[in-house]
Amino acid sequence: MTKNTLNEEDILWIKRLLETPRKIAIIAHYNPDGDAIGASLALMMFLQQNNHEVCVLTPNSYPDFLKWMPQSQTILQATENQSLCMDKIATAEIVFCLDFNTFNRTGILQKASEEAKCIKILIDHHIDPDATFDIVYSATEETSSTCELIYNFITNMMNGSRYMNAEIAACLYVGIITDTGSLSYSCNNKSTYYVLGNLLQYGIDGEDIHRKIYDTYSENRIRLLGHCLVKRLVVLEDYASSFIYLTKEDLTQYDYKQGDIEGIVNYGLSMKHVRFTALFSERDDRVRISFRSKGDFNVNDFARNHFQGGGHKNASGGNSYTSMDATIETFKQLLKQYQTALTTPWE
Repeated sequence: MTKNTLNEEDILWIKRLLETPRKIAIIAHYNPDGDAIGASLALMMFLQQNNHEVCVLTPNSYPDFLKWMPQSQTILQATENQSLCMDKIATAEIVFCLDFNTFNRTGILQKASEEAKCIKILIDHHIDPDATFDIVYSATEETSSTCELIYNFITNMMNGSRYMNAEIAACLYVGIITDTGSLSYSCNNKSTYYVLGNLLQYGIDGEDIHRKIYDTYSENRIRLLGHCLVKRLVVLEDYASSFIYLTKEDLTQYDYKQGDIEGIVNYGLSMKHVRFTALFSERDDRVRISFRSKGDFNVNDFARNHFQGGGHKNASGGNSYTSMDATIETFKQLLKQYQTALTTPWE
């Protein structure tokens, strides 16, 4: 069973809250991915059918390959209209926080979100949620994604199966597929396949959704991938590790768009002898880092302890506020502390 931190009293309270039409804001994290966008849109459409006034807010833009999704054109981006997003949060009676567990993941929406006087409900699958939310539905084990939790929230907790339709199902399917790498990790759970099977009954085309997500890359994105693998991949055999790094010049050269490097980190882990990998991408104010691992090497702990980040046991992220060279050197030095754990046979 998936661990559910919502008790019957919490569920009853939410049901009573939603009996009356409310102004509701749904907030996703900075650099929203398929799970964040899918969960937000699905929840929005469910709530709208129940006569609530609902908006989805993101701190910044999201990848082009998600812009076909139902109702995605209604998403409000703070980088495009910050004042409107702030107003939506300030006037909301309920704020749903999806696919993040701390408000510092909401970028320029953080201050407004923290200061909002409304009820704040978290639905998320990341480890160790903050205690700043009024209600928390957090499941970290045997759960693929926030979209899987939204499906459970709608159908089981809110008795909302009658509101499910092809558009909601498509959004939830996107989140599950993208957050498991097309069912290649975080997917050894019967519940995940049960949910996917149920979503298909609403008439969605899984193959078509897969094509829209994975077969619409630009030429620049493909060439950037090639550049990563030929010029920017470093293998550290003594530590069963690897990393890929991308400078701002690299990103400019290949006309980087939001989402273009999504999934690239996984290539560093695809080698048989590599147990731990990282992707470093240089931004104006930081170096953004993605971590991936195999087996029991916990990259959530690694990111939290060393790079102000976190996430999941085998997939997490963090940030460095030094130069690219300094960040990479720090990473290399840290590996010395973990050499035994990384090189001990685990299969």
